[in-house]
Amino acid sequence: MDIDVVMPCLNEAEALPWVLGRMPRGFHAIVVDNGSTDGSAKIAAELGATVVSEPRRGFGAACHAGLTAAASDVVCFMDADASLDPEQLPRVCGPVVSGAADLVLGRRVPRPGGSWPVHARLGNAVLARTLRRRTGAPLHDLGPMRAGRRLELIALGLVDRRFGYPLEMVLRAAEAGRRIGEVEVDYLPRKGRSKVTGTLRGTLRAIGDMRRVMAGRAP
Repeated sequence: MDIDVVMPCLNEAEALPWVLGRMPRGFHAIVVDNGSTDGSAKIAAELGATVVSEPRRGFGAACHAGLTAAASDVVCFMDADASLDPEQLPRVCGPVVSGAADLVLGRRVPRPGGSWPVHARLGNAVLARTLRRRTGAPLHDLGPMRAGRRLELIALGLVDRRFGYPLEMVLRAAEAGRRIGEVEVDYLPRKGRSKVTGTLRGTLRAIGDMRRVMAGRAP
């Protein structure tokens, strides 16, 4: 079974060679360029990835463009910044492939040298606790490495195109009665500065987007 891996990308030229070089056999990267100015798209294409251009800025916009460009039955998502190891994709998509789950998220476990700011970790823990109460899903992290069946994900009708996209995916999947699971994955030192936790503006935008999704307000 071939599995497409959607990778939102904004100026990740430094990380892409390592990330794409560790893509497991049977997994194909779809790098969604979201306005990079550092040659990320060219590097990704040269390394064998399918490159999709999404001019509308936003994490969700890039994720959804990759989802609609994918063709495989099962689709994975992961960041392109080297904070997650592609070699661990099989453990995330395994329960979906076997039919044991419909949506699986990778619970990030920090490894030596990794950087997960305290404010981001605490915010993630609070969000995960809220999700457990609201959906009943056994989640401890709103992890960016995840897997699900393509047609089922498209059928969720996700509308957020910013940082609320991963949260909306979980909420709508739960509302649709999907079985949601979690497996542990390593959280490694990323290349470059995070677009979310690396800046105050990014952190505040992400919080605002997720609050809006939780409240059920349209973007």
